[in-house]
Amino acid sequence: MRLFSFTLLVVSALTGAACSGSRHEASEKYYLVSTNTKLPYWQAASSGLAKAGAQLGVVVETVGPDTYDPQAEKQAFTDALAKKPAGILVSAADPAILKLAIDEAVAQKVPVITMDADAPDSKRALFIGTNNYQVGVIGGKLLARLLGGKGNAVVFTMPGQVNLEQRLQGYKAAAGDGIKFEEVDIKGDPRIAFDTTKEMLGKKDEKVDALICLEASACKEVADVVNRNNTKKVVVAMDTDKETLEWIQKGIIAATIGQKPYTMAFYGLKMLDDLHHYPPPTLDKNFAQDSFAPLPTYVDTGSTLIDKSNVDEFLRQSQAAKGQ
Repeated sequence: MRLFSFTLLVVSALTGAACSGSRHEASEKYYLVSTNTKLPYWQAASSGLAKAGAQLGVVVETVGPDTYDPQAEKQAFTDALAKKPAGILVSAADPAILKLAIDEAVAQKVPVITMDADAPDSKRALFIGTNNYQVGVIGGKLLARLLGGKGNAVVFTMPGQVNLEQRLQGYKAAAGDGIKFEEVDIKGDPRIAFDTTKEMLGKKDEKVDALICLEASACKEVADVVNRNNTKKVVVAMDTDKETLEWIQKGIIAATIGQKPYTMAFYGLKMLDDLHHYPPPTLDKNFAQDSFAPLPTYVDTGSTLIDKSNVDEFLRQSQAAKGQ
């Protein structure tokens, strides 16, 4: 995968140098469709999209609801498609809801790449993002070590979202049989995580050893409750929101697993641009079963574990990157 990614960058660079941007038309526009667009995670993705758009000389726009709303995300996708875009990046909050819309885009010869959250049963060209199962394995190994291999963990998630389900599978596989998991559906609302944690920690007969967040918004709320209750729980978060990192510095959150939304959108757009200008004979072919496919099925953008030992250095590097 790393070899492919490097080769892709070289080819894209050479192509861009040869054409000097002349292949792009003034009307050429690409969309990133997501949900919860106000989250820092998606703001980072939008920055990556804008950077790639500036390099390519194309117009880009991030659209979607500013709360977790899969139906509204589908509408945003449909609205973007109606504007005859050159390509669409989309994070599938609910793949079942988005499948027909993605397939319709492909039928109209508009390339679609999923990022962050996949819709594997759709006709999207490929997925670019995190190896979510491996994220769960990283978290599960950490959990097993911190709990000594046994205990009860509450998991804040949203059933049906593919990336979150893959993370939970990885957690369960790596944590071992001694750790029991209880799932809580937050329905895209971090207040549910806050209220549920408060209720659980208030019950003397409820044994909770760990609190696991499979998405970005919940663990700031969870950490707040743990801190208010002045109790010791293993808390493992997801992503690198400012508040999450501050709770790691304070010792309330044990660790978080950071993704690369900037990278997903940056290279996702470059791959979309290539598909638009050099399309394969058909966009709806199952390239996963083609040994001579012109594109991969999946591009892993990587992840990293951040805890108290490296959070300060992570913040320093992030600030330096923003200043570039």
